[in-house]
Amino acid sequence: MGNHGYDKGELNLPFVGICTFGKYPYLKEIVDNEFDLAIIGAPFDMGTQWRAGTRFGPRSVREASTLFSFGHAGAYDHEDKITYLDPRKVRIVDLGDADIIHTDTISSHNNIEKIVRYALSRGAKPVTIGGDHSINIPCLRAFSDQVPMHLIQIDAHLDFVDERHGVRHGHGNPMRRAVEHKHITGLTQIGIRNVSSTAREGYEEALQMGSEIISVRQARIMGNDDLLSRIPEDANYYVTIDIDAFDPSIAPGTGTPSHGGFLYYEILEFLDGLTKRGNVRGVDLVEVAPDYDPTGSTAILAAQILMNFIGRILHNCR
Repeated sequence: MGNHGYDKGELNLPFVGICTFGKYPYLKEIVDNEFDLAIIGAPFDMGTQWRAGTRFGPRSVREASTLFSFGHAGAYDHEDKITYLDPRKVRIVDLGDADIIHTDTISSHNNIEKIVRYALSRGAKPVTIGGDHSINIPCLRAFSDQVPMHLIQIDAHLDFVDERHGVRHGHGNPMRRAVEHKHITGLTQIGIRNVSSTAREGYEEALQMGSEIISVRQARIMGNDDLLSRIPEDANYYVTIDIDAFDPSIAPGTGTPSHGGFLYYEILEFLDGLTKRGNVRGVDLVEVAPDYDPTGSTAILAAQILMNFIGRILHNCR
């Protein structure tokens, strides 16, 4: 199923048309399990503790992704000698956004969970664009009746706060909520560094609950092969990517930037290896706040990493 108009005499350049992700078709409903992967927007940022603005993340990432709408040819990688996202072989749909109800976290999260569950019920792997990191909470709830998964978090912050003044579903809580699920079998947290919103006891509790915590510096010392060896092999994975895992020199458009982060190829090579190690069942990418980056480079980075990751998931994973 193509996402171009070449056969109709249309060039369909990136700046033309409606901004679905990668210019893939927008549908509110999927019929007969006809798609392999579904893009979902979760424009929710009421879980934020400081700078808001990630509610505009899905829209900005979709717009940036039109730069990578490859037309009829797919995305040929001359290093891998593989054409990823070949429209003759991959079936991707954009389901639009979950409905967000201002000031109502519970209802908004329920709506996010509902649309992710819908994608799964139609056999499509969900890729959800946030929004703040609290949107991971309903995304993972949606997998409660699916196969067990190992959770991989790529992030500057541990996000393992249990409760603070009654808040249990903000963007500092998602990894703590995640390990409470029976269908989450383990947790690897990569990129954690510097000042964090999680206090010492949170780190100690994460380790006691079986998490492995790896900083950027530790990951670089290990190298990609050693880093991948820390992930269970032949397992099912869910991957959550906070854009602040990247260094703010390339990703300034986020609410909580943290210097000393990853560069693009470090993460791409890890994600590529991950798709060859097991089966990625779902993804979310969060915390893109475009108003803090007038150049638009953060949204482009998010779109590019997602496009490349999606291409490898559909090529390598079952």
